[in-house]
Amino acid sequence: MLGLILNLSLISCGIRKSVRHLPEIRQYALEVPKVNKVNDSTFSFRENYLTKNKQQLWELYIKGNPLQLGYNNGALTQNLMQKQEEVFFSKVEGFVPSKFKQNLLRGFLKWYNRKMYLNIREDDQAELYGLSRYSSDKYNFIAPEFLRSMYLHGAHDIGHAMQDLMMVGCTSLAVWNENTEDGDLLIGRNFDFYVGDDFAKNKLIQFVEPEDGIPYLSVSWPGMIGVVSGMNKEGLTVTINAGKSKIPLTAKTPISLVAREILQYAKNIDEAIAIARKRKVFVSESILVGSANDKNAVIIEVSPDNFGVYRVENSAKVFCTNHFQSEAYKNDKRNQKHILESHSEYRYEKLQELLQENRKLNPEKMAAILRDQSGLKGEKIGYGNEKAINQLLAHHAVIFSPQKKLVWVSANPYQLGEFVCYDLNEVFSGRKPGTGTLAKSTLNIPKDPFLDSREFKNYEEYKIANSEISDAVNDKTKALSDGFILHYQSLNPDFWLVYYQAGRYYFSRKEYSKAKPEFEKTLSKEITTVPDRENVEKYLKKTEKKLKGQ
Repeated sequence: MLGLILNLSLISCGIRKSVRHLPEIRQYALEVPKVNKVNDSTFSFRENYLTKNKQQLWELYIKGNPLQLGYNNGALTQNLMQKQEEVFFSKVEGFVPSKFKQNLLRGFLKWYNRKMYLNIREDDQAELYGLSRYSSDKYNFIAPEFLRSMYLHGAHDIGHAMQDLMMVGCTSLAVWNENTEDGDLLIGRNFDFYVGDDFAKNKLIQFVEPEDGIPYLSVSWPGMIGVVSGMNKEGLTVTINAGKSKIPLTAKTPISLVAREILQYAKNIDEAIAIARKRKVFVSESILVGSANDKNAVIIEVSPDNFGVYRVENSAKVFCTNHFQSEAYKNDKRNQKHILESHSEYRYEKLQELLQENRKLNPEKMAAILRDQSGLKGEKIGYGNEKAINQLLAHHAVIFSPQKKLVWVSANPYQLGEFVCYDLNEVFSGRKPGTGTLAKSTLNIPKDPFLDSREFKNYEEYKIANSEISDAVNDKTKALSDGFILHYQSLNPDFWLVYYQAGRYYFSRKEYSKAKPEFEKTLSKEITTVPDRENVEKYLKKTEKKLKGQ
């Protein structure tokens, strides 16, 4: 008992320290930004500015010491950042509607994140502090601004660690030598992080010139200083893909801040590996690093208690989905189970198939791979199936040409809009940037023709109908007609989920004779994961049992 009391008092002391913690910022010179509004979509402060291009992507150019970077970022993106926070926390309120449970969650976050500040670099904390000065006070009941900024940088990690939500089912690949048209290194990635359509509305491309380190481009969202997809002026690229994690006991370094450190300070693969090796992470993640200086790409595989590097021998291609491939994880049971049961291996095989069909890639062909919605051997597996390379939920897709220092970023929706090209040699040339777009639009890749198709309109309608049927399954007062269900299924007829949802709806209404054929139809489709298939089989058995008992 005494031990328990002692433990609790130590923990509460740890929480108290972390909740009161503020970074040391006195060493940094600061000029509080006075933002000049040029028009509704362009804002500037000295050389720093924010503008929206015609593809509706926001471009942010900032420079300075860590504290100044945070202030410049916050001052210019304040409205966007506050909107992003609102979208994120309203999503959390949707998941946890009860006030009592929200209080529990708040207490849990304080406890869980109590060691995070000890694992975040001082300069990153100073930048987060500057950024947080422009946060809304609306969510101070969750945590004060600085702490909240820090917590949000661990949201990606916490999300997939706590429930293995796998909101992140990303795909990336690197090819060079005989696999590209010009022999240069070429990298493509889909960042399949989905927190709703509103979260993806305001994509932000950041061009950052830090006082210390290498200038870089990063693609994410307002309020984010970490990196999920990016390339620096040296032609070093970083993209992150979630792996299968066990639930960690405490938050440490958010993976996006490890990726940021690599981008800001590494010129080659060895330097990137050295940085990743010294950081304590709290989830499992693959970091695909491409390097112009090495003309090569590797995957750094990190987890709380293991570290591996996957290098290809006698090959000029690297594929990365959501399982580990290095020797260090060869006998990892969690990883082996994930390969067998998830959609990661299927997408890996699909990449191999696509590369055999398109032997020498260029940026346009890479975009076509990232937009591919078919299953193995071209099978129709339904729109939104996580077994596809293009799951129609990507926050963004990016293509890097590291030796040429070119980057293409997809415009909304998903990776279907125009890919906008940026030349880092031009952006970071030292010439004072104006306040126009930084894009090199002559090299843009056109939008996917699928965007103008009847199938895409059906998919958008399917998403609305899908949430209606989900609500009806959980709420017996919401009745749907058979006609509605048939129409819903016709919008996405190759997707297993439309039959499963119909089966669940009829099962919840005790209409077992209608539920049975729906579950049978579900099993004839390409179901995303082994647990999903087992779940459908269980429902079918229960339905058959109920029918026998009638």
